[in-house]
Amino acid sequence: MNRKKNVIVLLCDQLQKRVTDPDHICIMENLSRLREDSVSFTQAHAANAICSPSRASLMTGKLPHNHGMVDCAHTVPAFRADYDSSLDTLSRRLKAADYRTAYYGKWHVERTYDLGQYGFDEYETEMDLPVFHLTPVSKVVIRTEGYRDKTICGTFSEDQKSTEEYYIYSKAMDFMKKAGAEGQPFCTFISTYAPHDPYAVPEEIYKKYHDIPIELPLSFGEDMGDKPSVYRRLQSVWKELSREECKEILRCYYSYCTLVDLQIGRLVEFLKRERLYDDTLIVFTADHGDLMGAHGLFCKGVPAFEETYSIPLIMKLPGQEKAGFVCSAYANTYDLAPTILELLDCEPLQNPIDGTSLVSYLEGEDPKDSICFAEFEGQRYAYTQRIVWSRGWKYVFNTFDYDELYDLNRDPHETENLAALSEYEDKKKEMAALMWEWILKTGDDTLTDAQYVMLRFAPQGPNTQKSKASFAVFNKPF
Repeated sequence: MNRKKNVIVLLCDQLQKRVTDPDHICIMENLSRLREDSVSFTQAHAANAICSPSRASLMTGKLPHNHGMVDCAHTVPAFRADYDSSLDTLSRRLKAADYRTAYYGKWHVERTYDLGQYGFDEYETEMDLPVFHLTPVSKVVIRTEGYRDKTICGTFSEDQKSTEEYYIYSKAMDFMKKAGAEGQPFCTFISTYAPHDPYAVPEEIYKKYHDIPIELPLSFGEDMGDKPSVYRRLQSVWKELSREECKEILRCYYSYCTLVDLQIGRLVEFLKRERLYDDTLIVFTADHGDLMGAHGLFCKGVPAFEETYSIPLIMKLPGQEKAGFVCSAYANTYDLAPTILELLDCEPLQNPIDGTSLVSYLEGEDPKDSICFAEFEGQRYAYTQRIVWSRGWKYVFNTFDYDELYDLNRDPHETENLAALSEYEDKKKEMAALMWEWILKTGDDTLTDAQYVMLRFAPQGPNTQKSKASFAVFNKPF
């Protein structure tokens, strides 16, 4: 009987996909080496632009409106963070399959921080981690009248061994060494806070970028006149920063990514030394990205640009199968649980899900008709958005302003919003129809019930095209 394969999920917080690409100046040499043994997904996207909704989607295979965590776990009011703890999860399935399970680092899936109820044998989250005392060397501060000063980036004198990232990787390796010695398959989540803001990094890593020219994104100076007005309003938060300060933010962010990369190098070396590498599925991804200066913005939130939604997804299969394979199928956070369970020959999640396994694409299925969908309900402030990707096109339905339509094949930096141009009206309606298909298929009542005349913002409603005969709810009096 073949021994069960192990699985490690390396989850970064706020990691922009572009900085992980092999041709980017960000130093991620260990990830590049891991990529050589792995499958790389070029069109992976987050289910949501902020931490908790996307993380809960990873665990459950469901969109935020179906798992209840539509805002951050620590948000107020609580009803925006109403996670359904009865749902089956990836960790529960693996525990049921006799895996030793552990989680180290940032949780942010729900509010209890009781990971035992989700099938984890061992865990140490942000609520349990030790306090790391660091000595600042430099920093960039955002100052806005009437708000607390916000340190957005900086350096400190201590080395990488003084960081949370080093600590949680070390704890995870201790767990895996013990499980491996006992011959028991393991599932280990290593969830770094990095590279989430504030981008605070060891001076020793920051120095690696001293002689590397830092360029601002192509869209940095865009006035966004064709974008929703709230995007321009958010630009004002960063307007007092000089170009050099913006470059300093990028330099610290890249350094933070390099800190993570160094831990990946330690992990791979450990797995090979312990003879666990060949029998382990490694999944490297992020909960969402970071704008990192695109369109004059940083961090993440309402602006639905690729820098926020596009995420890295690299899978090192057991035995290094499909090494070097590049998959262009659209993938999303909610596809990861069913994919991992199928790859490990485990039972699927025991309730309906919105995601689907990506294994068929690894076996040769044509990805050209794949579609990706994401949703956003705001970040404390309510901003309803639905986003759909298909064949290089992207449509953003903004209930609070006019919509967005981008031809990413021609305009990967999203500098030209085509939604208001008459020659693209048919394409906009085509993309809206795809959006409604997903909304209807996943029971997104926030949108399907929006039949009242003052809620008719979309270019066409859900009753058109393939969705004409859908739900009786459309015949309700309003």
